Amino acid sequence: MTDVANDIDRIPGADRKPIAEALRQFVDGFNTNSLDDVMAYFADDAVYEPGNGDVHRGRDAIRKAFLPQFSNAFGTMTFVVSDQVIDERARKATIRWLCQHDLSTARPAIKRWLLRALYGRRAGWYGTDTFHFDERGKITGKFSYANYGKTPQIRRDLGGTPSR
Repeated sequence: MTDVANDIDRIPGADRKPIAEALRQFVDGFNTNSLDDVMAYFADDAVYEPGNGDVHRGRDAIRKAFLPQFSNAFGTMTFVVSDQVIDERARKATIRWLCQHDLSTARPAIKRWLLRALYGRRAGWYGTDTFHFDERGKITGKFSYANYGKTPQIRRDLGGTPSR
């Protein structure tokens, strides 16, 4: 996470939960592969649009949409946040990230073989998420944007070595 998270615009006397820390912890939940931690940040009536035209409404639908990621369907995933903009007054934030995949952990084995044949052991892709938050710091909307149609534009040169 960049130092920008430390420079949030706090509103004096407001009873709002700052979203910068919630956002950092949300990304940490992805990077530690904890679906329960990630889901704890969503409001019950949240909306998730992953950027492929699908819309997932409510925590149960969002959990179901995330399940493949947290089941290593695409290998171990690490999100490296390179930039962010946080607007505390509007209760919105945007992050730009690199998603790195360790494809040696992809499941099932046939998928691992196919992904490694296509991309090697590691690959990655860029994306951007825009978040809307309520007064409690819960995510009411997560809108993902990436350079892809049905699947991300995965590149070998972006795989790198995840820093944990």
